[in-house]
Amino acid sequence: MVERGAGAVGLRQVLLLAGAVVGLVLGLAVATSLLPAAAQGLVFHSPLLILILVGGTALVLVRLVRRPPDR
Repeated sequence: MVERGAGAVGLRQVLLLAGAVVGLVLGLAVATSLLPAAAQGLVFHSPLLILILVGGTALVLVRLVRRPPDR
């Protein structure tokens, strides 16, 4: 059985974070649609999105590695 301690994450926090991520992605989609066609071509037809995803993944992994252990 899982104990609910100070480090436990509840359903409310998970739903709030998920909602924030969905809102961010939708906001970025709207912002991209407002760009001129040339800038949209740069976003969609270059490795820019892949670089952003790799960089974001690396940032998350570095934060997890540097996180102090739970006791």
